[in-house]
Amino acid sequence: MTTIQTSTSPSLSISIVIYRSALEVLGETLSTLLASVAHALHSAELSCADITLVHNSEPNPAISALIATFVAQAAEKNVQVTLLEGHGNIGYGRGHNLALLQSTSDYHLILNPDVQLVEDSLCQGLRFMAAHGEIVALSPGVYEEDGSKQFVCKRYPSVLDFVIRGFAPTFIKRWFSKRLAHYEMQDLPEQAPSTDIPIISGCFMLFRTEALLAVEGFDERYFLYFEDFDLSLRVHCQGALAYVPAMRIVHLGGNSAKKGLRHIGMFARSGLRFYNTHGWRLL
Repeated sequence: MTTIQTSTSPSLSISIVIYRSALEVLGETLSTLLASVAHALHSAELSCADITLVHNSEPNPAISALIATFVAQAAEKNVQVTLLEGHGNIGYGRGHNLALLQSTSDYHLILNPDVQLVEDSLCQGLRFMAAHGEIVALSPGVYEEDGSKQFVCKRYPSVLDFVIRGFAPTFIKRWFSKRLAHYEMQDLPEQAPSTDIPIISGCFMLFRTEALLAVEGFDERYFLYFEDFDLSLRVHCQGALAYVPAMRIVHLGGNSAKKGLRHIGMFARSGLRFYNTHGWRLL
């Protein structure tokens, strides 16, 4: 896919799906996002930005108050915020599609409600995209609160990789540390961007909007889990995916193994759909 760069600054749309989010964590996400957007606008890396909050949860007065405050703060910085709610829990991918499939922006950011952005995160990503027309999506450098690295770029997973990484005890993971490091692409350099990444994480995915629209966004048959893996693989027909470590975020998310049997069941069902669609690899 060929992208024509213009002399004017690009536009950005952002979607966040909210479902029973912790108030403090969501507040930090919205605050750091707005600071990063404002920095990009001030630096002329963006001409305009709009944010869509997709509220999949039941009504919550505290969340509503937080969102109302955020809408007012965003308006002061000339950032438009749209709230979509009342539709119930329609799933992660379908929720994002409500926003992104209506977007007319140059770029679209898919963002989790448990992410904190470094102020220049968006500037770093937008500059890279502007300079590399062959790249259609970016993954940032992702860190824990304590500063330790999260490895969110992935090679195509085997079933064994998922079982070990998600459910095996620590001593078993140590036995397979080299295998897991290969799967998690821990060999990627942190001093420079890397291109041709197979799979990037749904916690933060910066796309060219036209590439997303070309593949019709998320596959809504995935209610939760694997939708980012599926989207990463499908969007490769539009161009390459890249890892840009200078675009830094903190991700507070957990894994499915710690969320109870219901989440494990959803993880398994989505995994079956993923492998039936893209091909099985057991070992």
